[in-house]
Amino acid sequence: MDDFADLKQFIERTLGMQCSNYKEDYIRRRLLSRMRSTGNETFKDYHQYLLANPPELENLRNALTINVTEFFRDNEVYECMRKDILPLLFRQRKQLRIWCAGCSSGEEPYSLAMILSDLILQNPGMTARIIATDIDKNVLAKAKDGIYTKKAMVKLSEAQVRRHFNGLPDGNFQVKPSLKEMIRFQPHDLMSGVPVSRWLDVIICRNVTIYFTEKQKDALAKMFHGALVSGGFYIMGKTEYLGRTSESMFAPYESLQKIFKKKD
Repeated sequence: MDDFADLKQFIERTLGMQCSNYKEDYIRRRLLSRMRSTGNETFKDYHQYLLANPPELENLRNALTINVTEFFRDNEVYECMRKDILPLLFRQRKQLRIWCAGCSSGEEPYSLAMILSDLILQNPGMTARIIATDIDKNVLAKAKDGIYTKKAMVKLSEAQVRRHFNGLPDGNFQVKPSLKEMIRFQPHDLMSGVPVSRWLDVIICRNVTIYFTEKQKDALAKMFHGALVSGGFYIMGKTEYLGRTSESMFAPYESLQKIFKKKD
């Protein structure tokens, strides 16, 4: 066994992450990044470094999970949800159930909660519940705290900031309890093959599957299909695509925004 394969096996045993579900060049790039940061030149050296320095395991876990996000990222997708998808679903039922998979530090579910809050204000009697999940417990803790810098708020209007955030003495902002109440944050591994819940109206999993193998993409789409209600929506990242096997399970709804509707 070569040193790279040996290191991947160690990661799988220690961190519980199945490296074979990710593209090999992605795993290699992330490992090389940590090797540069820790001054290790070879995979074997880095393996020994991990054994001798257990705190580095958490740094490696963070490097291997995808934590790039922002409020209202790809705003056209949110506008489609605001003007079309969510009102359509609210006309069909009074309570919506939404899963934000791979939610990272919380900007995505909080953005969605702001939209839902506006719609519910206009339609008394309507309710919504967001389940926001990520494999990385550190970013989940940050998401639960809901504290963000002023720089992170750049895409939010002054009205959104006033309504949904409290200013803190250090210049940061914290999400108000009224918005937090709509979201349940919890750890979940998308590779487990088991959805966080069923009978969901919308599943949002954006900019995550680009790092997965084709086999894992298809397995994930199959899992999402089974977790959605009839006519439910699956929203992907704008650079992502359905695998050939998955195309029979979902119909394009807004192709440009990578929004799909479940086929029954």
